Amino acid sequence: MFAPATWQGLAAACADVARDLGLQVETEVYVGRRIWGARRRIDVVVSDPSQRRSLGVEVKYQKTAGSAEEKIPSTIEDIAAWPIPGIVVFHGPGFSANMRAFLLASGKAVELEDLEVWLRLYFALPVRKAFVDGEGE
Repeated sequence: MFAPATWQGLAAACADVARDLGLQVETEVYVGRRIWGARRRIDVVVSDPSQRRSLGVEVKYQKTAGSAEEKIPSTIEDIAAWPIPGIVVFHGPGFSANMRAFLLASGKAVELEDLEVWLRLYFALPVRKAFVDGEGE
């Protein structure tokens, strides 16, 4: 499994997981503006043209504990304004146990190590038995 150490590394890892599944990937896709006028950007957009289905991925990496966690609830709210469904993929040692629990309970977030099975389910791709049994690869 990958161990990205930056936001850019995490975004690249997400894109790699999607491409390895045969899905199309675009990065930093601009989609309108936020309420205060800033341009809204989706970090990674994963698509399956044959299904006419897309998913936006907001990438959150946190190396150390800090204020980045305070922005997570508004990030999840912002995803609701995207023109496509979206999730947060998070990774890094800086997320507190409470924030990890919040993210997972939201139903709109997944840890990097769970992204492959999440994409397989979303895009109706075969899910290997090892994932279902929790054994990994």
